Amino acid sequence: MGNVVLGLLFLAPCTLYSLKKQFEGGISLFYSASLGSIGTALAVLTERGHVVVSESVENGRSKKTFSVTERGRSAFLAWMREPITQRDFETIALSRLFFLGLLPKPDRSEVLARIHERQQADEAALRELALQLDAMEVPAEHREVFRYQRQVLEYGLLSYRAVGDFFREVDSTA
Repeated sequence: MGNVVLGLLFLAPCTLYSLKKQFEGGISLFYSASLGSIGTALAVLTERGHVVVSESVENGRSKKTFSVTERGRSAFLAWMREPITQRDFETIALSRLFFLGLLPKPDRSEVLARIHERQQADEAALRELALQLDAMEVPAEHREVFRYQRQVLEYGLLSYRAVGDFFREVDSTA
């Protein structure tokens, strides 16, 4: 979550409330966040020196505005370029795609290539699992259960192929 918050702050300084609105306005399609989780991320980012807060009074109310620091910008850009190692591939891939325009053009293809590499590796692992499952002897009393469980794996394979096609298309237009 911290990197997504950094990306939003990279675009413009924000209040906690405006960050929450940005999550609700589009990011929630691939990343959900509560006001509390955004606040916690801001606290951690501030502690690390990635974000600074400025306080003001507006219409008699205290207002905290968060801005990304140079250290935060560097951390965000490094995250954008590194391989995806987290389990939640789709969320991380879409998060990077959402902010891809913040990178110089030559770096965009590199990020998309890393996403594609991970997609291919995950898809290959699922294909290998399918081969292993198909080679198993399933007891008669579990065949109907197995049949539907195997369909879940087919869904995963179809999803990974669709993700691969989607990101190849994005890369061809980047």
